[in-house]
Amino acid sequence: MNKINNTMKAMIQDSKKNQVKSVGKKFLFIAALFLFGFSIQAQDKKAKDLLDQVTSKVKSYDNITIDFKYSLNNSKENINQDSKGNVTMKGNQYVLNFMGVTKIFDGKKTYTIVPEDEEVTVSTFNEKDDSAITPSKMLTFFNSGYRYNMDIIQNVKGRKIQYIKLVSTNPKDQRKEVLLGIDVQTKHIYNLIEVGKKGTKTTLTVNSFKTNQPLSKNQFTFAGSKYPNYYINKLD
Repeated sequence: MNKINNTMKAMIQDSKKNQVKSVGKKFLFIAALFLFGFSIQAQDKKAKDLLDQVTSKVKSYDNITIDFKYSLNNSKENINQDSKGNVTMKGNQYVLNFMGVTKIFDGKKTYTIVPEDEEVTVSTFNEKDDSAITPSKMLTFFNSGYRYNMDIIQNVKGRKIQYIKLVSTNPKDQRKEVLLGIDVQTKHIYNLIEVGKKGTKTTLTVNSFKTNQPLSKNQFTFAGSKYPNYYINKLD
């Protein structure tokens, strides 16, 4: 029985880590789009103009802190999951808190902290690693190509949200489409919706968008002294 329980616990933890990685990629997808410029092949001038405005707005900030809601839905599989989290980004560094897991990237190494397991996994950023989730790496991913155009406009609690639809030109991409919702007035991201080819839809909605917050000098630094009894798992 203990063996079964341990196996189930391991499966749950793996699921959490995968969702944390997925959320991290979505935020860094956004970061790469707007901190490093929109490098996707132009298809729609109006969409390009709006994205350029967002890029200009975001580049004016020293740092960004976001509280968000993450939803995963698949009606065929009867899956409906909602979780909340937050992320702070500055340049190529970030701290992501989601599902009880904290992920810190200091520009060179990633530290994944799992209190439930009392474990910290440390890995060095590798430019050749396709799974690495830094803004600069995400920028390379974008260069593989997308088609994009203006989509619908929705009124959300008095806010006008303009959606831009992105479709990957890579036939191996498991996403049918990506919808990027932009607040027309503030030029801030409202949400990011990914629709999978197998019916899974994930939605990342920004609940709070704060900029130029006072950050600690050690905001993006891992302090091992805070985790004296944790197992440090160095992958390289």
